[in-house]
Amino acid sequence: MPVRHEVLHCYGELASTMSLMAALARAREWERLAELEARCAALVDRLKAIGKVSLDPVQLEQVRSLIDCIHSDQEDVCDMVKPQLESLMVKMAQLQKRSELGKAYGTPY
Repeated sequence: MPVRHEVLHCYGELASTMSLMAALARAREWERLAELEARCAALVDRLKAIGKVSLDPVQLEQVRSLIDCIHSDQEDVCDMVKPQLESLMVKMAQLQKRSELGKAYGTPY
């Protein structure tokens, strides 16, 4: 695959993966997000490895459009995941506190 087409392919795959992540986050289906995030990271690594490529004006516009979609979906995912992470942190802190109290005073069971 010529490098220019590979760049477009990678950005297209990145955009579709981020779109899927946003849809899964909206549906509160968190299980697949890590797998998809790893796929995004691999695509970004591939783009970095390809390096700077000169694109024709049409290809450049396609990439810009895809990047806009990627950023939008990424913001949506972050907005939906952040409260979940904060809730998880609170629950973990509560469990840690219970564990510390159990060690200090003994468990009631």
